Amino acid sequence: MDVRSEIEHIVSWIRDWFRENGTDASAVIGLSGGKDSSITAALLVRALGKERVIGVMMPNGVQSDIRDAEMLAEHLGIKTYTVNIAPIYDAAVKTFSDALSGLPLTEDSRINLAPRIRMSVLYAIAQSLPKGGRVANTCNASEDYIGYSTKYGDAAGDFSPCSHFTVREMILIGEALDLPKELVHKVPSDGLCGKSDEEKIGFTYEVLDRYIENGVCEDASVREKIDRMHSMNLHKLEPIPAYQRNRKKNDRR
Repeated sequence: MDVRSEIEHIVSWIRDWFRENGTDASAVIGLSGGKDSSITAALLVRALGKERVIGVMMPNGVQSDIRDAEMLAEHLGIKTYTVNIAPIYDAAVKTFSDALSGLPLTEDSRINLAPRIRMSVLYAIAQSLPKGGRVANTCNASEDYIGYSTKYGDAAGDFSPCSHFTVREMILIGEALDLPKELVHKVPSDGLCGKSDEEKIGFTYEVLDRYIENGVCEDASVREKIDRMHSMNLHKLEPIPAYQRNRKKNDRR
């Protein structure tokens, strides 16, 4: 991959997209302090200028690495908002539990609730900006391939600049953008379950990227797991299936 050429293509694509979908609108992006949001934010600044990029930090209570997100915002010179989602999250968990007559929420439902609340926050801010905002999706191709995202949470957004680049390629882009090394090479974590991405999925992104890019994975059990995750989670990337009516030619009802 010609990294610098690819960066210019992404930047051009972002500019074209905004010309068609929000000439004066700002890009609104959730900043976690991880590589994907940092790299996407840097690309947005290059494409639109720092005045049109709004970063939003959304800790759920105390976020131990929030300083990384603040560092990124300072490095890029963008305006930020901080919305602590803990009161919303805690109230939602209690409300759901009460409504379910004591039926406990599963671990997965609790984990996925936070990113769905965060996406609601991003859209609320985007729709409150004087000239409007468009929400950036920050997923990469490696996460998307195995469905390592929350449907209608971090998998949502209005436009997605980096969803066709693997983790390996994202690191190359981040280095070429001269972002702080500690952000570009930060151990990937969803910040939700207390584990790194690789601890949770059971294999490394290096192994996954090699399989995606070259079809090579020597460990049969890992290959089977990747294939299974890919198949099970394709619905996260596809439009909502919709029943198609068979209308008669003159039926206008």
